Amino acid sequence: MGVVRRNLIARLVAVIVLSAACAQDTKGPQATPSPSRSVSPTATAVPTTSAVSPGRLSAWRGCKDGFECATLTAPLDNADPSKGTIALAVTRHRASARNRIGSLLVNPGGPGASAVEFLQDNMSGIFPADIRSRFDLVAFDPRGVGQTAPVRCLSTSELDRYFHLDPTPDDAAEQRAYEAGNKTLAAGCVAKSARVLPYVNTMVVAQDMERLRLALKEPALNYLGYSYGTAIGAAYLDQFPSSVRAMVLDGAIDPTLTWDQLLVGQSKGFDVALAAFLKDCERTSCEFRRTVRGDLLAAYDALAAKVERSPLPGDGRRTVGPGEFSLGVGDGLYSRDFGWPQIASALARAQKGEGAELLAMNDSYLQRTDKGYANITEANIAVNCTDRPWPKQSAPYVALARDVAKTSPRFGPAISLSGLSCAAWPVPAVGKPHKVVAASSPPIVVIGTTRDPATPYVWSQGLARQLANGILLTYDGDGHTVYRAGAPDCIVDPVRDYLISLAAPEPTRC
Repeated sequence: MGVVRRNLIARLVAVIVLSAACAQDTKGPQATPSPSRSVSPTATAVPTTSAVSPGRLSAWRGCKDGFECATLTAPLDNADPSKGTIALAVTRHRASARNRIGSLLVNPGGPGASAVEFLQDNMSGIFPADIRSRFDLVAFDPRGVGQTAPVRCLSTSELDRYFHLDPTPDDAAEQRAYEAGNKTLAAGCVAKSARVLPYVNTMVVAQDMERLRLALKEPALNYLGYSYGTAIGAAYLDQFPSSVRAMVLDGAIDPTLTWDQLLVGQSKGFDVALAAFLKDCERTSCEFRRTVRGDLLAAYDALAAKVERSPLPGDGRRTVGPGEFSLGVGDGLYSRDFGWPQIASALARAQKGEGAELLAMNDSYLQRTDKGYANITEANIAVNCTDRPWPKQSAPYVALARDVAKTSPRFGPAISLSGLSCAAWPVPAVGKPHKVVAASSPPIVVIGTTRDPATPYVWSQGLARQLANGILLTYDGDGHTVYRAGAPDCIVDPVRDYLISLAAPEPTRC
């Protein structure tokens, strides 16, 4: 997901353009469940009432590498039981310490990333040992994602054609083809997933998280959300603020963002990240620097224009056009340590007329393997298009792309026009931008990275500022999200103290 990103966590997608986050996947010894468990005094019950109809949790069964799996059965429509139920896939890894605190629910983002897969494949690489020992780590696949009634729309070959469309049409014919591709995608989603499409919005996912908390018999919620997972956290705070014990939101999405603010923010974020990569490439004489002469940004633009005119050979069956080029480079911008060297190598190969590495990075971005695509793209669009209102005509997106090109010319036009998938979407939006205050919540920790391409730092600032009890931890660095085992102590230590002992950190920048 060639160069396969096997040492990275599951995709953390933020908005329509499929944003992703990265972390090392370092396997460690599995924690052994303690035969005797007690809840520590820090898990004091919080008086709360729940407005959701209850779910039903099945018996736990062993499933993978020390994990247990279960199913949470929930109403498809909270207001209409006659519409039946939906089965949510759940997994957990039990705490090893006798002074267990409780369950820590985690979500890697998306919309569309499987939280079950994320936790099972990356637990030791993400969670420090003291967190693994004190908490049961729990994840569930949201509606429409992974193992929970996944939204499906197109076949592998159809998705290949969809992603090969020029994301920045140059003439009326290309524009018509791009809009037709989005209409075909939407029609396929209706044909294959009509039952679940109206019920995948983030507000409902947060209600499912409350159902799971109640089914686990936890007195209050402990939650860690990355990227889009912060939107789930904010939606939970909006509905159940007094049901929270501790919540950490890394790489936040500001819930007040309108559709155009969302796209403009990411456009700037990716262009800033590309500039940071090229500056570092110049400083370190990276592989791309050694392949070209003159200004690196000019060389990048010339290469992108060359691919626009004539696609590069890829894997023998598919070629690398402007779509694969953009997504491939974008994929590498999420991790300075791992992704930047990949970009340098892929661009150097592309300069020589070879597109295989860019195609492999494109496939990583979209979770495409030899078996086809995971449903991350289809779920991503299904959630985003119902979480806020989007224009139903093409003109606003075309105008935005024209404006954004003045300040964010490399990624801005493609990101702006990606919203056209929502112009064709058949399900009306149920959410709308609004402030989340959560006056009755405990302190909420928000983490922002200053040069995060997918969830720009100003979004984390916005969420922390509007929350009545928000605390912002700022990491001055590159890449998408930061909290994980091996991250800087100035982030890991205050998060540990907060989750374990509820010691609210001071706002810091490091």
